[in-house]
Amino acid sequence: MIDRLVATGIEAALACQVLRVSRSGYYAWKSRPISERCRVDAELTGTIVRIHQDSRTSYGARRVHAELRLGLQIRCGKKRVARLMRRAGIAGISHRRKRGKTRLLPAPHEDLVRRKFVADGPDKLWVTDITEHPTKTGKVYCAAVVEGLL
Repeated sequence: MIDRLVATGIEAALACQVLRVSRSGYYAWKSRPISERCRVDAELTGTIVRIHQDSRTSYGARRVHAELRLGLQIRCGKKRVARLMRRAGIAGISHRRKRGKTRLLPAPHEDLVRRKFVADGPDKLWVTDITEHPTKTGKVYCAAVVEGLL
């Protein structure tokens, strides 16, 4: 933040005073070399991004972690992979069901039976149902017709 303020023309001493940071601490931080952990995290992030792109951006933290551990023999934790993925702004594809938001759709036609499935006599009431089943080669439809339930 201090670097950004200095870049806009504000003096470093004033920025340090406003942000309650000692000037000596700011200049020590500025001249300090990058830490080993930050360097390793940057390298690991590059590897994670490459794995994610190789998976056509479908792998999440769990699969990226498995690829690092099993495929590349790089030791790291799942939470670290998740953190680095979050920081890099990448995520896997999620197909989780959303629960609790189910709404009944309106009926496609008027309910002529009014939900009373008992007939007064033969040929007075017919009930049907059709179901669609996806298969590898296409869709299969199953239809059932029941004459008035007594």
